[in-house]
Amino acid sequence: METATNLQLVESYIEAYNRFDVLGMIENFSDEIHFQNIVDDQINLSLLGIGAFREQALQATELFSERNQRILEISEQEDSIEVTIEYTGVLKIDLPNGVKEGETIQLQGKSIFEFHDNQIVSLKDIS
Repeated sequence: METATNLQLVESYIEAYNRFDVLGMIENFSDEIHFQNIVDDQINLSLLGIGAFREQALQATELFSERNQRILEISEQEDSIEVTIEYTGVLKIDLPNGVKEGETIQLQGKSIFEFHDNQIVSLKDIS
């Protein structure tokens, strides 16, 4: 069986994300996945381990009725891939910052995926 390329792993993750498929999202993750969400150069969420990521991802599915990540640009290195992402999401609930249910959030950011042994071992979402 041919091993998946790193780009296939990234595309599979994003497709699962867009379908709200948490099990599909973590399918190619290492058990020791390290996830960071970075906003304005500040880490606002850091998780270690597939269980912690799965729990957070399940909670995040409750925030949006629709969501979509679209790859705009890809930069591929030997053990990492950086993708520039256009993100759109429609809120399912009101947020504490005043954004209301039904409103659309749009932003552009990047995700950096790192790999080892045909698995994603690190994911940084930066906006």
